[in-house]
Amino acid sequence: MALVLNLLQIQRNVTLFPDEVISTLFSSAWWVPPCCGTAAAVVGLLYPCIDSHLGEPHKFKREWASVMRCIAVFVGINHASAKLDFANNIQLSLTLAALSLGLWWTFDRSRSGLGLGITIAFVATLITQFLVYNGVYQYTSPDFLYIRSWLPCIFFSGGVTVGNIGRQLAMGIPEKPHND
Repeated sequence: MALVLNLLQIQRNVTLFPDEVISTLFSSAWWVPPCCGTAAAVVGLLYPCIDSHLGEPHKFKREWASVMRCIAVFVGINHASAKLDFANNIQLSLTLAALSLGLWWTFDRSRSGLGLGITIAFVATLITQFLVYNGVYQYTSPDFLYIRSWLPCIFFSGGVTVGNIGRQLAMGIPEKPHND
């Protein structure tokens, strides 16, 4: 999923990689899928662990259909960040912030989910700023310390989405009793 979403950003010239990096698999940087996959695994494991540690099992909309709808909304938010043209980035950022909070409210509604989403957005934004500052890649029109101002909204909604996947996977398949 990270590869597809990254390609949407590259297609609209939102994200720029050096030419020697782009000549690889599917015209994306080779390190994007493994890094995003590792981060998704960590975040997916973190959500149910925090729920368990806080003693607040997450029971809101716990079925795969809801998780799939959450993924679809997240892909839509990411796609909107690349395709929608606003008069300025502040309007886009505010719109994406409202959509991201709407995603959290619709599919999560937990305090731990909100806190983890904000923490993930903050940490991922710092990591992205570090990578851009060191020339690993760049944004076409940075307006917030080397990056686009709407990027934390994407990280927040991605964290909530991956957290919902992790919570659903943590539920597992209930065991059937043996009739021996």
